[in-house]
Order: sequence, then structure tokens, then C-alpha cells
Amino acid sequence: MKSKRYYLLSLGCSKNSVDSESMAQLLNASGYAGVTDPDEASILIVNTCGFIGPAREESIRSLRELAEGKNRKQTLIAAGCLSQIWGPQIVAAVPGIDGVIGTRRWMDIVEFTDKLRATKHPEPLYHLPEEAKVVGADEHGALRMSVAGTSAYLKIADGCRRPCAFCSIPRIKGTAVSRPPEAILHEAQMLVQRGVRELILIAQDLTDYGHDLGLKDGLPTLLESICASASELKWIRLMYQYPGAVSDRLIEVMATRPQIVHYVDIPLQHGHPDVLKRMRRPANIEWVYRTFEKIRAAMPDVAIRTTFIVGYPGETAEEFEGLLKFVQDLQFDRVGAFQYSFEPGTPSAELADQVPEEVKQERYERLMEMQQAISLKRNQIHVGRTLDVLIEGQGDGLTLGRSYRDAPEIDGMVILEGSAPVGQFVPVKIDGALTYDLSGHVDRSVS
Repeated sequence: MKSKRYYLLSLGCSKNSVDSESMAQLLNASGYAGVTDPDEASILIVNTCGFIGPAREESIRSLRELAEGKNRKQTLIAAGCLSQIWGPQIVAAVPGIDGVIGTRRWMDIVEFTDKLRATKHPEPLYHLPEEAKVVGADEHGALRMSVAGTSAYLKIADGCRRPCAFCSIPRIKGTAVSRPPEAILHEAQMLVQRGVRELILIAQDLTDYGHDLGLKDGLPTLLESICASASELKWIRLMYQYPGAVSDRLIEVMATRPQIVHYVDIPLQHGHPDVLKRMRRPANIEWVYRTFEKIRAAMPDVAIRTTFIVGYPGETAEEFEGLLKFVQDLQFDRVGAFQYSFEPGTPSAELADQVPEEVKQERYERLMEMQQAISLKRNQIHVGRTLDVLIEGQGDGLTLGRSYRDAPEIDGMVILEGSAPVGQFVPVKIDGALTYDLSGHVDRSVS
């Protein structure tokens, strides 16, 4: 029946993708069927992103496109992050929305959809509880994972209790809530049975896992359990880790468990202590130097990724130069940079001394130009080495894959001439380095 078909558009990060997959599971189990063409659906759902300005704009644009094209028999639902904090504003910006459900109660999507379909409502319905229940039986049996080929994201926690002044996540998601270890282990084993070879653990802050459960060093303990119970996994990748929370035990577990890739993603956000204090972020720069020294001593081949915000309110020329020195000192493999985006409702929105847009742009360009040279240098280290590469696609005589140094969608690729089996790990002899990517050929000498 067409009346039981839904179209679900997922926007934003991998954590949003997991929420979308979980909603789809619940809808499918209740007799709904997903379709890829919105014209074939009676229910249109957009799982919005509300993290930064450009993401909000994309969410509104996507909702408007569906609202303008929908017919009187179709129901449009705005779900997810932006809906949680901007429910009434979304409705005002997009005439034609029938319902708004927030990210804290995604697991109620079936009941909410059924309610919307039961009768016509003159005004949009809202389902935006403040309480965030995201674990155990309250998930209605939905698996908290998203599979793409032989890689999969597995969400181990949701929400965040950190006080960062620029971030909307606590308003969107609520405080940090960890999932039970047994549920995570069960899903990791299920993924292995489905042929997944790379498991990517995600949360707003992986290193905070288990704090609310009373666990000490919960993440290393969980990792040891996953390695033991899902030994068929080739790669286990961690995204993301909070500055100041990377313990010696976590480093030791990462260094000694062959399944855990030597890839560290710590969003540092800045390199000058005064800016970090205004951001309400850990400002102990010496900790960063010491910890990265420990990480590189334990894992000499480690790839380190971080992110920075340039143009944060009050950022002086001297503070920005401090950031550049910090980046030059630490020689990160990967850097993502963002120009500060005004986030309504966050403490930073009330700060004076906003940095002019042209200054933000100039600083962004300087930072990325410096990092491009560093990234190229870090890539060149691997020329002549043989790396295991997970093959993801091919065409035009080329094959694309990822090494342990490359997280899906955000990092570089390994480019090979000829063909190799998609979904398989292949030994690749690296013979070339670009700023972001490596090139090579299948190493036939490795069996």
C-alpha cells in the first residue's frame, strides 16, 4: 500500500545516520516500507542537522523542497537535531510541515507517524519532550548502527555533558547517556555476522563512555570486550575523543590490540589557552603535548586528526599566531577547520568582540595552507610502505580504497590503477603521495 510507504532523508553526521537507520528499522517492523523516491511515499521524513549554520540552511532547504512538491495525501515530518531546538521556527520557515519530532524521542517515530495519519490536523503536531531516553528497552529494540558496505557505525552513547561555550549538542541531545555494554557487544557480533570488517564506534564523546553507568575507564574496558567477542573484525576505529580524557590505559589498549586501528581523532578546537578558556574547553596545552608524545611513542605509525575553529569571538592576531605555532609543533596528519558560526542559545552567542568575516576567511586560508604542507609531508612518509587497504569502489580504470589512516568521508583515499575486489582488504605498495591522498599498486609479494 502506498499509504504505508515512507521516504527518509538523513542529513548531517554519522551519528544522525544511525538515528535514521534506527527509525527506519522501527517503521519497517510496523509494516511501513521505505522508498527512495519521495513521489512514491505517503510519509516524508527529514532527519535534520542543527549543528552549525550551513547545516541548518541545508535542513530548511530540503524541507522546503519536499513541502513545495508534496500533495494533499502526503505527510511531511521534520525530525532530528534542528527540530529539537527550532521546532516552531522550522514550521514558520517551511509552510506545509505536518509534524515535528525531536532527536531525544526518535524511538517514538511509529506512534507519531500513526497519529499524524489517523486524522488531519489544522496545525502541525509537536513531539519534543525534554527528557532524553536513549538506551536499553526504551529504544524499542532498534539496533543503533548504520552499515555501508563492509564498514559500519555503531553508536555507544548519546548526548554530552561537556560545557563547551560554542556547542549546541547538549541543548539538542541532552546530557551524556551510555548504552549498556551487553547491547553494544550484541550488535558488534551481529555486524560481524553480516560481513562487516570495519567497526566505527561513535558518540559525541567516546572517552566519556560509562561515566553515567559508574564505570571507570569505561571505553578501554568496552574495547577489550569487543576485541574478544568480535574477533573477526579487521578494524575498530574510534571517533571522537575528548581532550584531557585520553587515559594511559586507553593508549595502552589501542597500542596492544591489533584490531584497533592506530587512528586518533581529538577535536582540539584551538591551540591558545586563552581562546580555549573562552570556549570553556580544556586549556592545558601542556597536556596535549605530553599526551601526543605518549600516543606517538606507543603507536609510532599513528594517524592523528583534529579540528579547529578560527575566528572565535575575541580571537586576537596573537592568539591566532599561537594556533599556527601549535599546529606546526604537533604536525597533525589531518586537520579540519571551521570558521566560527554564530549559534543561537549558546554561551558564545553572547560574547562581544565578534571577529569580522573577512578576518575569519583570511585566518582559515592561512591555517589550511600551512596544514596542506604538513599533510603532504605526513603522507610522503608512507611512500615505499605496504598498507592494508579496504577497497570501496572502482571506475575509469582506477580503484579507490582507504587505509587505517582514513576515516570514511572525512579523510583521504588510496588510489590504485586497475581493479581490486570491492569490500576486501588488499595489500597496497604506496608509490605516490598527494596532499590528502596516496597512490599505489597491489603488492603481489604479500600473500
